Amino acid sequence: MGRWQPNACGRLAQAALELFGERGYEQTTVADIAGRAGLTERTYFRHYPDKCEVMFGKAGELEQRFASAVAEAPDSLAPIDAIAAGLDAVSREFAGRREHRERQAVIAAHPELRERELTKYAAMSAALAGALHRRGVAEPTATLAAEAGIAVFKVGFARWLAAAEEREISEVMRESLDELQAVTAGHG
Repeated sequence: MGRWQPNACGRLAQAALELFGERGYEQTTVADIAGRAGLTERTYFRHYPDKCEVMFGKAGELEQRFASAVAEAPDSLAPIDAIAAGLDAVSREFAGRREHRERQAVIAAHPELRERELTKYAAMSAALAGALHRRGVAEPTATLAAEAGIAVFKVGFARWLAAAEEREISEVMRESLDELQAVTAGHG
């Protein structure tokens, strides 16, 4: 593919996924990724600040969608129900898209990628807490609800990616939230 072809970000992400899977994260360079995508290193760095970030290029969009859905949920909803509205919104982004299994396997195999993923989750939690603050939710309730939402998302996402799981992500997320609520109610 020549440099003029569209979707540089997608091509870079696909090349990185392939190379990290084939060679490992540590043995893959930005030059390798750019070359596999048919692009230059300079183009790579126009899209991503470092080698790690290519695996998380859409995390900011996901964070924004989650926080926006929480902020826009009906005012009558309790904080955890506003979080549930956010989980429903992000679930729609993943509906029918099981290709994330390969991506998560690569992340799980490399400590630097796992660390970056945790950083992304922390940023997402802060964004959710901010959305709850704007809804008038006080501390520590806003942070607790946001952290609970991230826990539900992480558990639900991992369950949905399991090879044996065939249900839609929205159903798995809702079940994970129900399980959290049962635990906190003393029924778990």
